[in-house]
Amino acid sequence: MFGGKGGVGKTTASAATALHFARRGRRTLIISSDLTPSLSDIFETEIGPVEQPIPGVENLYGLEIDPDEVMRRWKEKFGPEVYAAASALVDLPYDEVVDYVAMAPGIQEEFMLDYILERIRDHRYDLIVWDTAPAGDTLRLLGLPQRFLEHLRVAPKVYLEVRDTFKLSRTPFLEIIESWKQLSEQTIRFFTDPENVEFIMVTIPEALGVYQSRRVMRDLRRHGLTVRYLIVNDIIREPDCEFHRQRWEMQQRYLRQLREELDGHLTLVELPLLPYEVKGVERLAEVERHLFS
Repeated sequence: MFGGKGGVGKTTASAATALHFARRGRRTLIISSDLTPSLSDIFETEIGPVEQPIPGVENLYGLEIDPDEVMRRWKEKFGPEVYAAASALVDLPYDEVVDYVAMAPGIQEEFMLDYILERIRDHRYDLIVWDTAPAGDTLRLLGLPQRFLEHLRVAPKVYLEVRDTFKLSRTPFLEIIESWKQLSEQTIRFFTDPENVEFIMVTIPEALGVYQSRRVMRDLRRHGLTVRYLIVNDIIREPDCEFHRQRWEMQQRYLRQLREELDGHLTLVELPLLPYEVKGVERLAEVERHLFS
């Protein structure tokens, strides 16, 4: 998983990493869950909500998650049992019932994680690289399974009261709640196990990037995720004018700060500022060389 604030180069770093492992024979899927995904732009090919091969790179596949597609699959997976349970309480059309339940807080995000886990469970890929949404959205997403679980722990009491009030012989919702609890628990276990997931932070050597990275790494630890790699992007290597010299001095202050604070705790990977846009496989290959040199 690649995370960080918007505009620091998460997509570039994640795409170059996916390219690296695909070229070494590992069947790799790169996923973007950003609401404004840019995988299509960086690979210069149309990538959408259906997994497809990246032209010119063997073993590499791309997927831009569409929230509407996630919900469509949720309705396909859970719609019939939700309706069967709800029809014991209300007499409404199928679509109205399922759409109403699908709007419950946290359901879309919870099942986006499940959607990604399905790509992992089917074992068609050796590695999945996830270009996550900007930091705040990603932290919210990672915190949802636990909050969803807390909600579901209270839900049986509510539905048992409904059953008693309406004198129903059974409440099928209890079975659904139990299955969703198991799903949330599995999600939490998977994403907090370092054997399964590596979370890589990406930042730039400027105040906002560095300070937010600190906060995000602190929050990730609260979710049970430890960051072992921090990529610092857009570093000026050889300042050749007064403007670049001033920028270089500013960047060096933040780099020294990061090295002192993080020494021994994680690996700092430095990416130089490049004189061109990183678009297409050839340019991504140069970023790959810097990341894995």
